[in-house]
Amino acid sequence: MFSLSGRVALVTGGNGGIGLAMARGLAQAGADVVITGRDAEKGKAAVASLEALGGRAAFLAGDLAEAEDCKGLADKAADRFDRLDILINNAGIVARKRPEALTLEEWNQVLATNLSSAFLCAQGAYPHMLAAGGGKIINIGSMLSLFGTAFGAAYGASKGGLVQLTRSLAAAWGPENIQVNAVLPGWIATAMGATARAEVTGLEARVTERTFARRWGEPDDLEGIAVFLASNASNYITGAAIPVDGGYAAAG
Repeated sequence: MFSLSGRVALVTGGNGGIGLAMARGLAQAGADVVITGRDAEKGKAAVASLEALGGRAAFLAGDLAEAEDCKGLADKAADRFDRLDILINNAGIVARKRPEALTLEEWNQVLATNLSSAFLCAQGAYPHMLAAGGGKIINIGSMLSLFGTAFGAAYGASKGGLVQLTRSLAAAWGPENIQVNAVLPGWIATAMGATARAEVTGLEARVTERTFARRWGEPDDLEGIAVFLASNASNYITGAAIPVDGGYAAAG
């Protein structure tokens, strides 16, 4: 039920953090994995770590803020391993500023990387999934898909939009056996999380206190949900937005 043997996955922003953790989960379940990112050296190291798990892996360099870099990714991934069954739209950036301080350039950069790239990659993946008889798309949102924050206008808008995009794609492609879901990570100990801890006074203690698990999440905490949503175990789940946050959102 959870086996991904014989399937091929594309993970954007998969050379570190949550993306690499999800890629590891898919690889351990038997998938061949193509990852993308801007840093080729990190990409090579990530590929080596995935290949060490026993499967095939490849890296594609690209800046997902650029539409042209997004458009051919699915075709390139399918060319590497002859098919494409799974897409994880994980690439994301943040501009941690109050809204009055955000420039239009910063706003557009965040929306292009976090939201438009997911739309374009899903468009590119669609014909390959159609040819395979179905597929799985997993969009990585955020707890800021649910909450507002004074320092996250662009990021929150992009992640809220990603949930609505998830629902729209699920409605359009459900009859063609393509399930589309969103994962909403909580506060995770990634490089982005470390920057937030450094920039926002008292954040670490406030998050730990509110989270039922009484800790920040680790990237590996996202492996299981990736495998579940990519596998046959989730064939009747689509259009959902699932928090993986140690209970942070449920704290109200």
